[in-house]
Amino acid sequence: MTQKIQLKVATPADASAIWTILSAAIQRRKTEGSNQWQDGYPNEQVIANDIAKGYGYVLVEDDEIVGYCALLINDEPEYARIKGKWLTSGDFVVFHRVAIAPNHLGRGLAKILLQQIEQFTCDNGIHSLRADTNFDNTPMLHLFEKLGYQYCGEVSFRGSPRKAFEKILEISVIG
Repeated sequence: MTQKIQLKVATPADASAIWTILSAAIQRRKTEGSNQWQDGYPNEQVIANDIAKGYGYVLVEDDEIVGYCALLINDEPEYARIKGKWLTSGDFVVFHRVAIAPNHLGRGLAKILLQQIEQFTCDNGIHSLRADTNFDNTPMLHLFEKLGYQYCGEVSFRGSPRKAFEKILEISVIG
């Protein structure tokens, strides 16, 4: 059985589909009454930068882009200023800008995306996965809890406090 959902490095050709997904997520957050992503971020330039730096990743199902995230290794300066304490002090992968296409919501794709991010982390020999979200992003907070992330404290982005989480992964070596 072939896996039909996979995480791939985003290319410039993916930018339009990514922006469509993120635009819908920005609107969803607004409709839910959240201030997350209501300050002009993320935007098309952020996506272009993600892609140019190799940080942008798309979740693809049967050749259709159904999700997006940015993955960075050891690269989040705000995380050094956490009000709280991370579980680990070594290498880490951080993910940002997680969004699922609006016509694919409710199918568990956010969970699959986070599981793919865990695999990416392990494939890079790293056992720490970090992320943050808005205090009122109930769906993401629920997903973090469901997948075993631990609350570590608060970080701040663009003047707004965010809840910060870390998950320690087991790295299994086959061979």
